[in-house]
Amino acid sequence: MSASTMGSGPNMGSGTDLTPKVHRFEAIVVGGGGAGLYAALALSKEKVQTAVLSKLYPSRSHTGAAQGGIGAALANVEDDNPEWHMYDTVKGSDFLADQDAVELMCNEAVETVYELEHLGLPFNRTADGKIDQRKFGGHTKDHGKGPVKRACFSADRTGHMILQTLYQQCIKNEVDFFDEFHVMDLILKDGVCRGVVAYEINNGSLHIFHAKAVLFATGGSGRMFKITSNAHALTGDGMAVALRRGVPLEDMEFFQFHPTGIYKMGILLSEACRGEGGIIRNGKGERFMERYAPTIKDLAPRDIVSRCIHQEVLEGRGVNGKDYVHLDLTHLGAEVIEKKLPDISDFVRTYMGIDPVKDLIPIQPTAHYAMGGIPANKDSEVVGDENNTVVKGFYAAGECACVSVHGANRLGTNSLVDILVFGRRAGLSMAKYCRSNDFAALPANADEEVKAQIDRLRSNSGEERTLTLRSDLQASMTDNCGVYRTEGTLKKALSDIAVFKSRFSKLHVSDRSQVFNTDLLDAMELCNLIDLARVTVEAALARQESRGAHYREDFQKRDDAKWLKHSLASLSNGKVDLKYKPVVMGKFPLQERKY
Repeated sequence: MSASTMGSGPNMGSGTDLTPKVHRFEAIVVGGGGAGLYAALALSKEKVQTAVLSKLYPSRSHTGAAQGGIGAALANVEDDNPEWHMYDTVKGSDFLADQDAVELMCNEAVETVYELEHLGLPFNRTADGKIDQRKFGGHTKDHGKGPVKRACFSADRTGHMILQTLYQQCIKNEVDFFDEFHVMDLILKDGVCRGVVAYEINNGSLHIFHAKAVLFATGGSGRMFKITSNAHALTGDGMAVALRRGVPLEDMEFFQFHPTGIYKMGILLSEACRGEGGIIRNGKGERFMERYAPTIKDLAPRDIVSRCIHQEVLEGRGVNGKDYVHLDLTHLGAEVIEKKLPDISDFVRTYMGIDPVKDLIPIQPTAHYAMGGIPANKDSEVVGDENNTVVKGFYAAGECACVSVHGANRLGTNSLVDILVFGRRAGLSMAKYCRSNDFAALPANADEEVKAQIDRLRSNSGEERTLTLRSDLQASMTDNCGVYRTEGTLKKALSDIAVFKSRFSKLHVSDRSQVFNTDLLDAMELCNLIDLARVTVEAALARQESRGAHYREDFQKRDDAKWLKHSLASLSNGKVDLKYKPVVMGKFPLQERKY
C-alpha cells in the first residue's frame, strides 16, 4: 500500500467537487508495458517504494503484441558482435540516431537478454540448448555483407512472454499496481517533477500521486492514423501530457510504417515471417524487392520495403489493380509456419479466412511505430531543451521516449531492445535519484487543471461526437502525412487539424456516469491525438528532405548539410515552436544507404 493515502472517495455527481485521494510513493511508473515493468523491477530490487499506474492491466499492454524477437548479438547460431548490430542500427536510422546511445544499447542488449532468460523467459532453443536466433530486416553481418541471425525469440509471442515474465517478477518483488488509472497530468514546478494526477476509470475519481521520481513509459501514438498496427489504447498520452507541460517532443516527424499489415485492418504480420523466409510479391507474382535491395531483398529495413510496396501499387503492379500486394509463406511448409509463426497463422485464418500454408496473404503498409517522443538521455532522464537540460525527477523510456537510438527509422527487434535496456536503466537511475533526494512539496490544487478539463467535457452541449471526429483525424493523417508526403499534403493536414481542434471544443460526451465512462476516456485520448498530430505535421512540413520514414516527394534526397539534426517541437500559446539540436556522431561516418 502507499506510504500515505488521504481524501475521500469520488463524489458521484458532476462538477468540480471531486476530492482527490493523495498517495505517496518514492517512485511512480506510468505504463505497464515492457519498459515500465522492467523499470519497476529494477526499482524494487533497489528497495525503492514503487507504484505502477496503467490504464490497462499490465498483461494487456501493447508490448504483448510484439511478435518477432529481441535483437542481441549473442552469436549462438552464426558469427555476430555488438559492433555489427550498432552499424545496422545507425545505418537503418539513416544516420539520425545518436551513436553513443546506440553503442550502449547494442552492448547492453546481450546482458539484458541473458538476464531475461534467468528471470524465466522461455526462449526458443537451438539443438544444443542455447537461445535460438533468426534473421530480421536490416540486420547484417560484417557491416552489411549479408543477413545475420540476431533476433532472439519465443515463437512469434516474444512480447507476450516478456510481459508475463516481468509482471510475475514485479508481483514477486511486491511492486504496487494501480490498474485502469489514466494519467492526465504531470505535476511539474520550478523544473522539478513532483508526481502525477490520474483518473480512475472504474469509478471516475481523481488521484494525486506524490513522488520523488516519475517515469513515463506510456507507449506510442499510432491511433492518429486510420490503418495502424497499434492497439486502441495507443493514443500518445504520456507524450501529450509532457508537451502540454512545456517539454518539447523530439523527432515527431518520423513515424514508421510497417510493410506487412493485414490489408484494410493494419493488424501486424511480424517481420519474423520474412525472417523465416517469407517473400513479398506484387500482382504479377514477382519478388520485386530483388530490384530495390539486391543484397538483402525482403529483409531490407521497414521504411524502404513500405515505400517499395507503395511504388509497385502506384505503377499498377498491385494485386488486381488494388492498393495491396501479397506476402507468400506457402513455400515454408506447414511445420515451420505452425511451430515458429503460430499466432500469425491464427491471425490470418481468423481475420482473413485464408490458410497461410496454402494461400497468399494480402498486405499493405500500416502505421506502426513512433521514432520520436519525449527527449531523454542514456539514463532515461528527460531533457527539456536543445541544451539537454535535465528535468529533475522526470524520466521516460520505451516508445514514448526518444533517446535517440532509432533516428529516422527503427530496425525490427530494436523496439524490444529499447524498452528493455532503457527501461532497466531508468529504474536504476531513478533509484539513485530517490536515494539522494527528498520529496519536493506538492503545489496547492495540483488537480485543478484536470478537474477543469473533465468539467468542460462533461458540460459541453455541442453536437460533435468523438468517433466521428477521431475517424476524420485518422483519415486526414493517413492521406496527408503517411508513407509519402509533400508540402501540399502536409499543409492540407494542418488545415484539417485546425478544424478538428475547433470541432473538439464542441465535443459532446453523452455518457454522464462515473463508472467506466469510456465515452469520456475516448474524448480525453482524442485531445491527446489532435495535439500530437499537429506537432508531427509541423515538424514534417519544416523538414525539407527525405530521411528514413520521412519521405518528401518534393524533396527526395537526404540533405545532411541542412538537416542532420534532431527537431524539438514545443506547443505554446496555441502555436508550435520548432528548435533543433545536433546528432551525436561516432565511429560510423555518413554514407549512402544501400542494401
